[in-house]
Amino acid sequence: MNTIEKFDSSVMHTYGRFGVVFDKGEKRTATDENGKEYIDFGSGIGVNCLGFCDNDWADAVCTQVRTIQHTSNYYYTKVQADFAEKLCKTTGYSKIFFGNSGAESNECAIKLARKYSFDKYGKGRHNIITLVNSFHGRTLCTLSATGQDSFHNYFFPFAEGFINAKANDIDDLKSKLNGTICAVMLEFVQGEGGVIALDKDYVKQVAEICRENDILLIADEVQTGVGRTGKFLASEHFGVKPNVTTLAKGLAGGVPIGACLADEKCDDVLSKGTHGSTFGGNPIACAGGNVVIDKVNSDGFLEEVTAKGKYIRDNLETIDEVAGTSGLGMMIGISLKTKKASDVAAAALENGLMLLTAKEKVRLLPPLNITYDEIDKGLEILKNVLNSK
Repeated sequence: MNTIEKFDSSVMHTYGRFGVVFDKGEKRTATDENGKEYIDFGSGIGVNCLGFCDNDWADAVCTQVRTIQHTSNYYYTKVQADFAEKLCKTTGYSKIFFGNSGAESNECAIKLARKYSFDKYGKGRHNIITLVNSFHGRTLCTLSATGQDSFHNYFFPFAEGFINAKANDIDDLKSKLNGTICAVMLEFVQGEGGVIALDKDYVKQVAEICRENDILLIADEVQTGVGRTGKFLASEHFGVKPNVTTLAKGLAGGVPIGACLADEKCDDVLSKGTHGSTFGGNPIACAGGNVVIDKVNSDGFLEEVTAKGKYIRDNLETIDEVAGTSGLGMMIGISLKTKKASDVAAAALENGLMLLTAKEKVRLLPPLNITYDEIDKGLEILKNVLNSK
């Protein structure tokens, strides 16, 4: 029995997997069990932000594994304290809750917003406005928050308390405001929804409405955060500071982690016993996260992300099959004229390039430290695929 047969006989078929078995990775290249190499333009859906097995990252994680791997959150660890302090200083938030994933981070944000409102106003002010075309996770609650009807099937009854408003339509959002709203939750770039950035003026108006009505503004930066858009947080592009920001994916460079960051307005809402996570703030993840933050914050790193993102877009827009590009920084959506994104991703993989899709678009989330030489090699493969008959 080969690897794929063994896997399929033992694991639930919840993913549409490509028929490739990866064995190892180095820098921005993965190698399958047959020795074939693949340039990575997807970084594990934005997780491997420093590529595969970055030396500094691997050293920190391995050292931590041999030091102490888990204690439970009944106790303190220095590595978690160091990471929390570093993340707070980098983002300007005052407190953090650590979990294991983006969905967990968003669950925490939802609970925080509802308890903030309950503590101040009592019952009945619990609804959260989310945007049409949004995606917030696959737990029952975060699926309910997700503003895409295609996800609202099978798992009835869904969690109550979410109202969808049209993205970039401030009048529609205003029409949903009533005495029951405790928060507005949004992604600055709707990743799974097609790599679509919100309008800056719209975001600023939403933030002002939230401020005027004592409604918390929650930013889901699970995919956009940690330098992906050329700023540590995508909110910096929009000139707003949400009350709550959620992070995950690239935050620890490949080790499971999630973080819910809160400002002074709501950082003491979740008191002892109101929330928890057995593995949240795991020392191994925090060790990886410390390296990620140091590298992303190093001189010129984020400027390079912006420059590389522009370089990729400029090259893509010279290809006849490309109808246009979207996104920010190194979070790129590619609209196609005639080809299907899924077919392009499959053909690219056959030719040694790992891509992602988002609805009808090809989606690129390259490692943030990818080199121009690696970009050129990947773009050449993509160009050949897109130009093929």
